[in-house]
Amino acid sequence: MAAAPPPPTADQPVISAALTDASVRVSSDFRGAHIVVYGAVFDPQAKPSDVVIIVRGPDQPVRIARKVHVAGLWLNSRPVVFQGAPGFYMAASTRPLTDIAGFSELRLQGAGLEHLAIAAPAEQRIETRYGVRDMVVSSLGPDYLDWRDAVLRLKEKSHLYAADSTGVRFVDRGLFRADIDLPVEAPIGTYEARILLFQDGKLVSVRERRLRVEKVGLERTVFVVAHGHPWFYGLFTVVLGLGAGWAASVVFRRS
Repeated sequence: MAAAPPPPTADQPVISAALTDASVRVSSDFRGAHIVVYGAVFDPQAKPSDVVIIVRGPDQPVRIARKVHVAGLWLNSRPVVFQGAPGFYMAASTRPLTDIAGFSELRLQGAGLEHLAIAAPAEQRIETRYGVRDMVVSSLGPDYLDWRDAVLRLKEKSHLYAADSTGVRFVDRGLFRADIDLPVEAPIGTYEARILLFQDGKLVSVRERRLRVEKVGLERTVFVVAHGHPWFYGLFTVVLGLGAGWAASVVFRRS
């Protein structure tokens, strides 16, 4: 867990922030969402400040298959379900993170893709899900860097992970804003936005805000049933498919 600075005193700087939307509603015509994080820096001493905004979505399992060399051919290995990676991650800052703070502080705050905390494989077990045998991995292990790099590549390619070294802008004296784009593939759940204020390489103030991404309408009903009653949902889809196939056969036989 990222560490917070000590409580500010009357003569110390503080940061205040809010989101333009605290809830995103996902329906059948969802094409992504645009969220603005805005706020102000209050500093009695008017020292130069940097703002870093980290938005992290709910964890999601990532299914990965390695390429293995067998008899002169490159084949996919048994799939691995990698647990412990956030479904969405965005780090925006007023300038490059390495110019804002040192390695240890960035690592402590999980600021930037290279400092993003992800559980990587050590424990390994085999699970059968819907007739498919997957290897499940969950915690730190010797293959940490390989698995971590694979997760980053997959998430960046899907526009679910990103870092923007100029994503936070001061629009007026002490007032800042950052634009966060949620892609169509953004996971459902609660997101955490951490707004960090740095001065002279040190973290001096933090604010945390929450963002809820949720399905609405028919999509929500299907989502709740599928996750709350998976066996019923699976049986229903099978029956629905059989019914659709039977109806199609009747129609084409008559024609």
